[in-house]
Amino acid sequence: MGMLCSVIKFENLHELKRLCHWGPIIALSVIAICSTMAMIDAVLWYWPLDTTGGSINFIMLINWTVMILYNYFNAMFVGPGYVPIGWKPFEENSQDCMYLQYCKVCQSYKAPRSHHCRKCNRCVMKMDHHCPWINNCCGFQNHASFSLFLLLAPLGCIHAAFIFIMTMYTQLYNRVSFGWSSVKIDMSVAKRDPRPIIPFGLSAFAASLFALGLALGTTIAVGMLFAIQMKVILRNKTSIESWIEEKIEQLKQKADKRVRSVRYRAIEHYSGACCPLTKGLRTFFTTPCTEEPRITLNKGDLILATRGLKHWMYGDKMTDLTTDDGKRIRGWFPRKCVEKCLYDSETEQLLDGEKKTR
Repeated sequence: MGMLCSVIKFENLHELKRLCHWGPIIALSVIAICSTMAMIDAVLWYWPLDTTGGSINFIMLINWTVMILYNYFNAMFVGPGYVPIGWKPFEENSQDCMYLQYCKVCQSYKAPRSHHCRKCNRCVMKMDHHCPWINNCCGFQNHASFSLFLLLAPLGCIHAAFIFIMTMYTQLYNRVSFGWSSVKIDMSVAKRDPRPIIPFGLSAFAASLFALGLALGTTIAVGMLFAIQMKVILRNKTSIESWIEEKIEQLKQKADKRVRSVRYRAIEHYSGACCPLTKGLRTFFTTPCTEEPRITLNKGDLILATRGLKHWMYGDKMTDLTTDDGKRIRGWFPRKCVEKCLYDSETEQLLDGEKKTR
């Protein structure tokens, strides 16, 4: 009874609309097809219920289906746990507000490790990601159920795939020979009842083969998702937090690269052609094989070079002081068209001023 109450523990009946989405429809269809075909194949053709092993196998198939659906609906309907609209710390601890972010959409402060989900239009506690397969966020309250679903689904599909393979094998052949008369595997299950009540026809073979493809595909795809979730759990970091750390590291590397960059001044005009003929044969034949753009240069333009090849360089074109749109012009340009700036007091002050406006 407690399990049933936990399954139907959603805020209101409007939560049922989460089922009307391509993600839950596909996920529930795969579960239904694999479970139903595995039970049919086991009972009719591979492992009937009149044996002890057949009964245990059938109970295990039902057990996989129940546990998978229980954790799936728990993750969908229980929800991730939302920050209450208008939430803020207690008045006696109002100084804590300075350490919290404020969500203008929810009109409330964000609890630690919470993030605003654009699709749910709510701030989610310890948000990991928005999963389209459950049509809900994965967060503080449903992360455990979601992880169990990712674990149980591949295990159940492996069991179902075994049933499909053995059913097709036992119905198509009575024994397997590997080319030697001494090496043979007799399938006692197939010989026990060579004529089942319902014959294993072409339609049954096609349905079992289709279900086998779904089971193997689900095992690989969901198994990879489970590995990712285990990595997140062991690090005690959500997927969003890991992404934020990677983004900060990238920005830090870009900032360090700009600090180490060298200023150049254009001494020739460059039209921005991919393979310029007027800049020499070496420049023409060593053009960078990349989709990154080229930039046009006029004589006197300043460029902040961050990397380069033997005959080409890549950098940011420094805009004039009067330009306030903040647009960055980046790309490749021939090394032959520029020369390194000679620093003096007036030039250095000018370049520092330009850098502040970027």
